[in-house]
This record gives sequence, structure tokens and C-alpha cells, in this order.
Amino acid sequence: MRFIFLFFIFLFSAKLLCAQEVNKYWIFFSDKKSSTFDPFSYFDSKAIERRVVNNIPLYDSTDFPISEKYFQIISANSDSILVVSRWFNAVAVLANSNQIDSIENFSFVKQITKIRDKGFVSSYGISDNEKKEPVSDLQIKQLAVMGSKEFEKSNLTGKNVRIAIFDAGFPGVDKMEAFEHIRDNNRIIKTYDFVKKKENVYKYNSHGTMVLSCIAGVLKEKKTGLAIDAEFLLARTEQATEPFSEEENWLAAVEWADKNGAQIINSSLGYTEDRYFNEDMNGQTSLVSRAATIAARKGILVVNAMGNDGSDSWKILGAPADADSILSVGGIDPATGLHINFSSYGPTKDKRLKPNVSAFGDVIVVDNQGQRNAQGTSFASPLVAGFAACAFQSNPSMKAMDLLKEIEKSGHLYPYFDYAHGYGIPQASYFTDKTEKAQAPTFQFVNTGNTVSVICKETIETAFNMYNYLYYHIQDKNGFIEKYAVIEVYQAEALAIPFSVLENNKTLRVHFKGYTGKFTLNK
Repeated sequence: MRFIFLFFIFLFSAKLLCAQEVNKYWIFFSDKKSSTFDPFSYFDSKAIERRVVNNIPLYDSTDFPISEKYFQIISANSDSILVVSRWFNAVAVLANSNQIDSIENFSFVKQITKIRDKGFVSSYGISDNEKKEPVSDLQIKQLAVMGSKEFEKSNLTGKNVRIAIFDAGFPGVDKMEAFEHIRDNNRIIKTYDFVKKKENVYKYNSHGTMVLSCIAGVLKEKKTGLAIDAEFLLARTEQATEPFSEEENWLAAVEWADKNGAQIINSSLGYTEDRYFNEDMNGQTSLVSRAATIAARKGILVVNAMGNDGSDSWKILGAPADADSILSVGGIDPATGLHINFSSYGPTKDKRLKPNVSAFGDVIVVDNQGQRNAQGTSFASPLVAGFAACAFQSNPSMKAMDLLKEIEKSGHLYPYFDYAHGYGIPQASYFTDKTEKAQAPTFQFVNTGNTVSVICKETIETAFNMYNYLYYHIQDKNGFIEKYAVIEVYQAEALAIPFSVLENNKTLRVHFKGYTGKFTLNK
């Protein structure tokens, strides 16, 4: 009898513990009743300036605070409130199932969703540089391939442009020589650790330090990034490289960055198979993707790494790289000038072009151990963020969406694109030299009856001519690329495509040595 009694106590205790298990939830409200808002006291002056430049109303309902009454009620009926989101009119909470059952009954609660704690800082590798080109050579190349000298000649260094970085920590940034030029000029405007809820971000994982070096690092008078005169907001949103941290930290950070005047955000965050399915990569499912889109609509250029799943089973980009109106960056192998094997592929599931552009995915970074090789789209993204700051400095009245489109147009492959390279590597000369330059054709399409052949002319010298690469894709009438490839040209007839492949208004687009042409069947 005693055994049975104890057994029932055990069962009762287990059920009680299960019922009281605490999880994370988003609680979305139906309205912002009684909330008031003064943009001039809430926003940094740079945030006001950005809204004016982008023709965005200063009084936008998404910027209004959530209802204080609703906040107090949810606070009293949950274990704790983790994050408050003005943009989504929501709070992230810790609560047990009984509390959630009670909260669901409040008339002002629109929706409740459970939060799964899986995300990641795009994984990266550190190399000892064996069998690689010298550090100094790669350091020069990662900037030179984007035309760094053109920016230097025009004195475009990202001055007065404010960049927010979301990452896993920034150890050494407050002490290291590579960032002395930033500290000495008080250009770290604000910092915040969204994991620990404090201002000090100069500890933990060094990934953020390396990312900052790819935007603005200078060591022994040699640059590792282009935007050496930019201003910075440093946000620690992730606990470590893996396992991943909370999505809600990214949401809190993007609203913080907006409030504090960020004009560009660099994020090396991604969410993939541990939280979502391939079909969710549509820019609409993930809250971080939706938040990135809102940031873009508020005049911020969001630059995000594509991710490093290109050689894994997942293959494609993660969230928020799938977001509409943001610049998603793929990786290039410095040894070949082509897509680096680990860089995630596009398109999004709703067939939008991703990546938008690419940069080196094997780079020289600086951390508290000094200079070293590192690999990952985590570092391609900040190289482009630094480029974007210099481009924006060239025309500070440019709207964020215009800046994004101009960076795409500056790509070395433009107007050709594919789902591995995007429009290619951005070129500084596009922003510094507005002289119209007609590119002479480097090939021609020849109709041979049932096929179209691509006949290449003699090799023409270009900035990307270490290989005779010919890029081509076949695009359907809706703009989706059905096939794309890169081939190395060894003979005049580089490619032959049967007409049957081009039926139903499909387009063959080819890029070779700086020239892009297209062929469509006329029937």
C-alpha cells in the first residue's frame, strides 16, 4: 500500500512539473490603445534624418509603444517579459501552459506563438594559412577586387555613415590597435548586449570583432575593411557560434538600431533547418525576415550573410537573408573568382533573386589573436557593408532602396545574375566614375538551324580575366532561372544550346569578359 501511495505521489508530481514547464512565447496584441509617441524625444537625430531622406512619416503606428496597460496585465500573468516589440505590437514572454491558457482569454490578445530556441551565427572557419597565398596579398585582394583604390582616390571612407553590427561578441574592440582609429574619434556610438541585458559587449565570442575588422579594421596602416571612418552601433545578439541563440534578440536589436540612427545593418545571423523548412524561406514566415523588411521600409540598408550551407543538405539561404528589399551576400573563392563551395544558394522559395551580390568568403580578419585567415559568408557580408557605407557617402541623399539597386548594378557581372553569384562583386568605379562606357561585344549568338551557338571573340583584358569564364543562364518567361553554369572557354564556340531548351519564351543570357547579351527565340 505504501508503494502504491508513493507511486501516485510520483505521478502527481510529474504531472505538476509538466504543467509548470516554462517556455518562450510571442504574445501579439490587437491594438495600441492609449499609447502616445513623440519621435523627437524617442529617435536619435540621425534616425530622424534618415526618415526625412527616405520620405518616411515621423509618426508611424509601428513606432508607437505598446499599450502600458496590456504590458502590465501580461507581466502579471507570466513568469517574465523578455522583449518588447513596437513593430510587431508584441511581447516575448516566459510562461507555463496554465499562464498561456489564461493569457489567451484576454480580448486584446490577437495571437500567441511558441518560440523555438534555435538560430545561428553563420558558421566560419579559421585557417593557419597553410597552402594559401600570403596574408598581406589576400588582405589587399579582398578590398582591391571591389575597386578599393577608386574609393580611396575619391576619399570615400564611410564618413558620417552609421553602421549597426549584430553578432556574438566584440572582445578586444575596446583595446586593440586595429580599432584605435575608431575609438580615438569616439565613433562607437552605442553598444548593447541583448543576451545579458547590459551595455558591455567587449567579451564573449570574437566573431563580431572579426566582422568589424572586415568593415573598418586598420592594422599597421593596412586596411582590412573599406569604411574606416564610419560610426558604429555594436549589438551582441547571439550567445556563441553554435548552438544558436534567440531570434527575439535580433528583433530587439533591429528596433534599437533604428531608434539610434543606423543607416546600414550588418548581420551574420541565420535560421535554417532547426527552426524552418526550405519552403519557409519566402521572406514572410520568419519574424526576423519580416523585421528586416520593415527595417528596409524605414530606410535602413540591411546587409545579411547568405549562410554556409551550400555544401550541406540544406543548400539554400536562411532567414533573414530571404527577406525582401535587403542585400543578401554570397561568398567568392579568391583562388578561382567563383562561388565558394560552402556559400548558400538562392533563390528564395517565392523565386526572388538571392544572393544579390557577392564578396570574398575567404578573407583576412583581425581578432584578439592578431591577423588570420577566416572563411564564411559571415565575412563576405561585412566587406559589402563597408562598401555600401562608402557608396552611400558618395551620395548621402540616396534612399536605402536606391542604394541597394545601385550596389546591384555595380556588380561585375551585371546585368547577368544567377543563384550562386547574384550580380557578382560590387565595383567602386560605378560610384566614382559616372562616365558612360559602352562595353564592346566579346561574343556573338549564331543561329545554326536547331541550336544557338555562342562564339567568343579574342580574349579581352578586364579586371576579372585571370580565367576565361563564361557565365550563362536560361530564364523562363516569369524571370525564374531554370539552369545556370560557368564554363571556362578554350575555343571560339564556347556553348551550343538546342532551340528545344528555349521554347515557351525562355531567354538565354550570357556574360563573358564584361559583356552581357541575351538570346530569345522569335517564332
